[in-house]
Amino acid sequence: MATIDIKSSKSHVSSIKGGKGSMSSTTSGVRIRTRLKSQLTLVLGGGRSGKSSYAQDYALGASEGTQSRAYIATAEPIDEEMKARIAAHQKDRADRFITIEEPLDLVSAIRSLPQSVEVCVVDCLTVWLGNLLYHKMDTAKELDALVSLLKQPPCDILLVSNETGLGLIPADAESRAFRDIAGWMNQDLAAISKNVILLVAGLPLALKGEVL
Repeated sequence: MATIDIKSSKSHVSSIKGGKGSMSSTTSGVRIRTRLKSQLTLVLGGGRSGKSSYAQDYALGASEGTQSRAYIATAEPIDEEMKARIAAHQKDRADRFITIEEPLDLVSAIRSLPQSVEVCVVDCLTVWLGNLLYHKMDTAKELDALVSLLKQPPCDILLVSNETGLGLIPADAESRAFRDIAGWMNQDLAAISKNVILLVAGLPLALKGEVL
C-alpha cells in the first residue's frame, strides 16, 4: 500500500450539505418500458458477505439485455491472487454486462456510460480507494468529484463498498488511516444515496431506504 499522510487524515469534514432505471408493464401483449428517476444505492458488507452478488443480481433483474446494464470493475491484476479473483468475477458476469475496467478514473468511467445503460454496478469502492493511494493520487479531490457527480447519477447506480470498521483495530498507523478514509468515504456516499443496504451472511438489511 502507498504511504498515507496520517496527519492529514485524522479529521474529516464532509462535503455533503445536507434515473435512468425503468419499469415494465404489458398492454395487449406489448411490453412497455417506462423510465424512472435514477437512484443511487450503496451496498456495504464485509468480506464474503454477499454484497457483490446482491448488486449484480439486482442489476440483472432491473434491466433487460446486456446493453442496458454496465459493470465498472476497479481491481488491478497486481498479483496472482488478484488475477484469480478478477477471472472469477469475469466468468460470473459472462456476457450479461457491458464491462468497463477502470482502476483509477471512476468519474470519467461513469460519465462515459453508453446512453443505453439503465443500471450500473461499481465494484468496488474500497479497491478503488486503495488504487488511488497506491498511485499517490489526490484522494480528497477524486472523492469530492465522485460525490458531486453522484448527487445526480446518470442512471440507476449501485456502489459496492467494504465496511471496514467492524473488525479488530488495525495494528499499524497506515492501515488505521486507510480504514478512516474508507469509513469517511462510505459516510459521504451514504448521505446522498437513496438506499443503503448492509449485507451480513448473504442477508440484506436496509439501513436507509429499502431492500431492492
